[in-house]
Amino acid sequence: MIENFEFGRLVVIGDLLLDQYVFGSVERISPEAPVPVLRKARQSAVPGGAANVAVNAAALGCSVSLIGVVGPDDNAQTLRHALGKWPGITIQGLVTEPDWATISKLRVVSGHQQIVRIDDETIINFSTATQDSLIAQTIAALDNADVLICSDYAKGVLSDHVLQAVIQHARAKNIPVIVDPKRKNFSAYRGATLITPNRAEMAVATGLPLRSNADIEKAARVVSDQFGGDVLVTRSEEGMTLWQRNGHVRHQVARKSEVYDVSGAGDAVVATIGSVLSAGQDLDTAIVIATVAASIAVSKLGTAAVTRAELSAELKEDSPDTGLIASWSQACAIMRKWHQHGASVVFTNGCFDLLHPGHVSLLHAAAQKGDKLVVAINSDASVRRLKGPTRPVQDETARATVIRALRDVDMVVIFDEDTPLELITALKPDVLVKGADYTEDTVVGADVVKAAGGRVELVTLVEGCSTSNLVRKMNTPRSDTTNA
Repeated sequence: MIENFEFGRLVVIGDLLLDQYVFGSVERISPEAPVPVLRKARQSAVPGGAANVAVNAAALGCSVSLIGVVGPDDNAQTLRHALGKWPGITIQGLVTEPDWATISKLRVVSGHQQIVRIDDETIINFSTATQDSLIAQTIAALDNADVLICSDYAKGVLSDHVLQAVIQHARAKNIPVIVDPKRKNFSAYRGATLITPNRAEMAVATGLPLRSNADIEKAARVVSDQFGGDVLVTRSEEGMTLWQRNGHVRHQVARKSEVYDVSGAGDAVVATIGSVLSAGQDLDTAIVIATVAASIAVSKLGTAAVTRAELSAELKEDSPDTGLIASWSQACAIMRKWHQHGASVVFTNGCFDLLHPGHVSLLHAAAQKGDKLVVAINSDASVRRLKGPTRPVQDETARATVIRALRDVDMVVIFDEDTPLELITALKPDVLVKGADYTEDTVVGADVVKAAGGRVELVTLVEGCSTSNLVRKMNTPRSDTTNA
């Protein structure tokens, strides 16, 4: 599904961090003091903070312009080198602040246990020249962007002046703005489309208890009034809650996974949401996919990117319904899941009494029009009404079993009506496929699909292939000749 997404261009502005790790093993306590002695095995440095958001978006396939502040130091060079491993990230927007040190966090890890974290940071009010440069870099990058992400780690880059300038410019260009907030009050983010606080940040911003879904919804309404947009609350093992000002609420259950390290999970969530929106998908789809991304992120040790291949594999495992013979209610439920995962669903139909090369060609062509192919077949009673009392040659179970065995087919549904109009109305596929012997205005359900934003595709048929001809040949007596 997501391997077919055409991801767009993101602009990420925020606090840049260098996450450094020292890995080793602890086998004894120091004789000098009651502290563990780590035998160092290796050391690494990876982008953190807003830079980690950029890396996660690039790992999914986005082009990213990264804006932030670094110092004139070795940590800045190390960060640039680490970012250089991701060709999708443009770092011309990194602004150097004289007499300031690039922020770094050094974590010492034994096995899967973090022993200590050492932060090297100084929080300052950046100069007017630096703030103006950040704004100018962001405005320039927004000229061909699809989404703006503001990654606020409360280290000084996203001042009130910078926030309002970049948010207003993005909204003037109809570019959605997503903010990962750290303020005690969210009014500084006024104009943002969506903010993604965790439960602790929501509690601080509202002073309200957050024990139940109802509590979360009430708090979301309060913070939405502070900045004027929608709210996505990340709730750790309880999943996420999307609250929108139009009244839509979605409580997305967390995906179970083994948790090694939660650092960077929030970056993965906001990067995934921005990436999925840049691919033209809706927010509900983005939330479902981001939940899976979060589960992958926390299963990794240290700050690490969730790749497109990893996410695709987990989404496929999370949506294994293929090759099914489904009832109408099952089909509707499965279709909803596919759509939530961003899949484009194709629908075609027929009697498929005796499978022949024409059928196989039609189904293969239909499968190329989207991500999932649903084939609807007429029931036995429906075939008899359409074809006469001698048909079908094979009963509906046999026909469905043969169709579902084809590699291109993801689901088979049987309908009892003369036409699939009611089924198409219930399923609302994205693409409706029929043979080129039809015209678009004669395809049953075409108006329903197009009214829902879908399209009709007519594919070329293999000439000379017909079930009726096969049946006639089967029923024609053969004259055998014997050579004397």
